[in-house]
Amino acid sequence: MRITFEREPADIEHFEAALARCHRAVRDADEADVLDAAKMTLDRLCAGRLPKYIRERLSVVQRLILLLEDEEWSLPQPERTGVIETLVYFSDPDDLIDDEVAVIGLLDDAIMLELLLRRQRRVLRAWERFRAFRAQLGEARTPAERVEVARKLARRRGALHRAMRRPTRRAGA
Repeated sequence: MRITFEREPADIEHFEAALARCHRAVRDADEADVLDAAKMTLDRLCAGRLPKYIRERLSVVQRLILLLEDEEWSLPQPERTGVIETLVYFSDPDDLIDDEVAVIGLLDDAIMLELLLRRQRRVLRAWERFRAFRAQLGEARTPAERVEVARKLARRRGALHRAMRRPTRRAGA
């Protein structure tokens, strides 16, 4: 079954207000605390018993956590803040519908996550390309190989960081 929602301006305002709360919370939060809260929320949700549309979004939340923890990726601050805001919202127990309400408790979370994750798609795509490139390089054995791998990773990371910041072209533009 497919369900489609039409969002009206008032609906968007609600979600924008929630995002503004997250933005304020990020200024005062420690990144490690946000990551821990997101991990605890994932653990608490026990993904096996959730509807598919929730599980799919939770898998993206897991990838966002890994992205932030990837020291070699070294996500720049503006994009890092956006990812952290997404995790702050995800971990917030005070949302529109109590998460414990059967069947619909996570619906508002899924909607908000979908909106926030759309903003993070370019970041995730760039990181996934970086991970694939890093895996392709393999393990360096000698100091000279490690230096060369580090150089290649730095060049690829820089190119991917620039690419994720470029404005997108719209069809017909």
